[in-house]
Amino acid sequence: MTSGKTEKELAFLHDLYVATDWGERFAGLIDEHVQLPKKGRVLYVGAGTGEHALALKARAGREVELVCVDESEERLALARAKAAATPAASDTVFSHEQLDALSLPDETFELVVGDASMLAPERLPEMLAEMTRVAAPGGAVALDVASASSFGEFFSVYWEALASAGFDEQAAGVGALIDELPTVSDLEGLAAREGLDDVRSWTNVEEFNYPTGAEFLNAPLVRDFLLGRWLESLPEDDARTRVLGEVERIIDEERNDMDYTLSIKTTLILGRRAE
Repeated sequence: MTSGKTEKELAFLHDLYVATDWGERFAGLIDEHVQLPKKGRVLYVGAGTGEHALALKARAGREVELVCVDESEERLALARAKAAATPAASDTVFSHEQLDALSLPDETFELVVGDASMLAPERLPEMLAEMTRVAAPGGAVALDVASASSFGEFFSVYWEALASAGFDEQAAGVGALIDELPTVSDLEGLAAREGLDDVRSWTNVEEFNYPTGAEFLNAPLVRDFLLGRWLESLPEDDARTRVLGEVERIIDEERNDMDYTLSIKTTLILGRRAE
């Protein structure tokens, strides 16, 4: 069951459903704990459609130059359109970059912010390494991540659905999806290994509620952005259809006329590059 959506359509859905309800929960940690420089250059890695990056620019003012990078040209096009309509952000730079292989020069930015909330966990070390590389000596590096114990409610149902549909081998692999999410200690250790000083972290538990199993599976956040990685072990569309039918059935049987809740742990790691 491929989505059939174009990259442009996915960019619009990202703007509506990821940058808002999902993204705002991660952005709130940055707004609360990251101090913006009074002047200089700020880099936003994984800026998406620019909503939070442009809000930071509005707070920072004219003395701060904002550079935004993302892996999707279609998302960047939406971000550029927003910036063009915002006089205070008209000088913001938007560039297409691989988040874990930046083409930017070393030691350039007073603050580097990264959104890895939907990045494949195995790419996190390289993304943080690149963020640290381009930070100026003494510059702050801040990274948002969905950390361990996120999505636990889904993984429990998913394991049961796979087993019920006869996919025992794939059911055994659900543990790998659980284990790949980094713990806070993992993230703090990663930051320390990259040479960041004064590493700190904050974590919030956030919930997304859905009245039925069908509404959970059809929510754009889930259908178009989260399910893809979770279903990778089921490459055939008919297999995915069968398993998702089981997911819907199990959710509706177990929720007892209450909302089905998907919880995530939003984590911010903050450190400073050594002088």
